[in-house]
Amino acid sequence: MKRRNAWTVWCGAVAVALGVTACAQQERAPGPSVEEKTFPLAPATARLNGSFLTGELKDLKVVERVEEGTGKVVDAPKLRATLKLKNSSRDQTARLLGGRIEYADGVGTPIALVEGRGDTSFKFYAYTTERLDPGMEISQDIDVPFPAAALENRKLRELRVKLSYIPTPYREETLAVPVSLAPSEGEKER
Repeated sequence: MKRRNAWTVWCGAVAVALGVTACAQQERAPGPSVEEKTFPLAPATARLNGSFLTGELKDLKVVERVEEGTGKVVDAPKLRATLKLKNSSRDQTARLLGGRIEYADGVGTPIALVEGRGDTSFKFYAYTTERLDPGMEISQDIDVPFPAAALENRKLRELRVKLSYIPTPYREETLAVPVSLAPSEGEKER
């Protein structure tokens, strides 16, 4: 009985090993190739001016991934850019929280995303400084959904960047403390 069980186990192990080897050697049918289509926006760099935050959106483009040959959309379009901000104030600091990108057509009507695409909000990186003091600058990559309808009929005419931050008065003050050199031990004895 023990020999029969050992023989059965050994045959089963060999069959599994052969099956695994055969599966590993099978050629997989190549999947469809995916290409990244890039649609540059004009201008590629846009200036931003707020009350005391200034900056720019650089390298503005829309990226969409599609199957080669069929043109079927694999990944929906996304807006990509680099947001650079500078605190141009002398007496305000800003605690940056996040932002949102909005899209509008030629008459200012918002262009909505298709339902289920999420939203166009972004948060400032956790490792950047918590505050943007006077004269300081930050840079952050933006990668948010883009409305496919704006690509299809090219009706995009405006981007709106809505920033969320907490402004705080900023002040530097110099405090003077009167001090002098204390007499050394040798000078005290005299």
